[in-house]
Amino acid sequence: MGGNLSRRRRAAGYAVAVAAPLVLLPVLVPLRDRLNLASDVVLFLVVVVMAALVGGVGPALVAAVLGAGLLVFWFTVPYHTFEVGHVDNVVALVAFAVVAIVVGSVVDVSARRAEDAAAAAEIEAADRMRAALLTAVGHDLRTPLAAAKASVSGLRSRDVTLSPDDRDELLATADDALDRLTGLVESLLDLSRLQAGALPVRIRATALDEVLARALDDLGVAPRAVVLDVPDDLPAVRTDPALLERVLANLVANAQRFAPADRPPLVRAQVATDRPGTVEVHVVDHGPGVPAADQERIFLPFQRLGDADNTTGIGLGLALARGLTEAVHGELVPRPTPGGGLTMVVTLPLEEGT
Repeated sequence: MGGNLSRRRRAAGYAVAVAAPLVLLPVLVPLRDRLNLASDVVLFLVVVVMAALVGGVGPALVAAVLGAGLLVFWFTVPYHTFEVGHVDNVVALVAFAVVAIVVGSVVDVSARRAEDAAAAAEIEAADRMRAALLTAVGHDLRTPLAAAKASVSGLRSRDVTLSPDDRDELLATADDALDRLTGLVESLLDLSRLQAGALPVRIRATALDEVLARALDDLGVAPRAVVLDVPDDLPAVRTDPALLERVLANLVANAQRFAPADRPPLVRAQVATDRPGTVEVHVVDHGPGVPAADQERIFLPFQRLGDADNTTGIGLGLALARGLTEAVHGELVPRPTPGGGLTMVVTLPLEEGT
């Protein structure tokens, strides 16, 4: 018995079936002159249900047999024998045994159905994720691969004479396509490591302005493409600088994508006034913004709300940014920008003693 329940769970069920009646016994024996047999039967029936919930029908049967024996020996006259002196008591005990078996079986079946339903839901969710991955990644993998292959094929072709400028342009196209492909693969790997809890995190005291400078350098941000408002005396935060760099780079890139040409994104850092012991980094854009109902959806993988440009990736940036922020014990939440747009707020703990 026990079907697809684990051995550990069945063992726990048998432990409940044996231990719970023995624990219940010294509580009820002193009260047997004040409680009738029906009350005792109900309490032992509860033990049967507990055993069924934990370990299935096998432990429920053990609890039922043990409970029936204890009821006869301790709670029916004459006491301390296995004789039952009254017909009413016989009926009560038989009813207990039947109900215990039926209830244990029903609870066991219900528990199994619940487990099967949960497993089916997980499989369905995994299937949906795989389908979304294949749909989203299909185009974004093919596009840079096709561009790189076309460029390399053009460089290798002997049927066309290429000028130095043409060769440089083809090399630049291949390099850009391979960079996009590398970024996509890295994002997918990081997201899978996050979900598996296998991403290494190294928390230490970190200067926020240095991390932000490296993030902007990695993005190749042009002068005045991002407005910075970071105080020189901003205290250090406790974080993993490499992972935080990825977070800020993703958020700034997302803000640049939606910010109007005449209103570049703003990155502002400050000690939080409403949350002592923390620093907030605001990445502000004045783009179209995100409706309140969709603000959590933008953190799901493969979501690109309002973004019709298929060259901008598969919507892993914000999902990865939130996952990395939480991995370094921070928090990432969206807020509406006053006057229109979206503000991403990263909250990080201050280094102790600062």
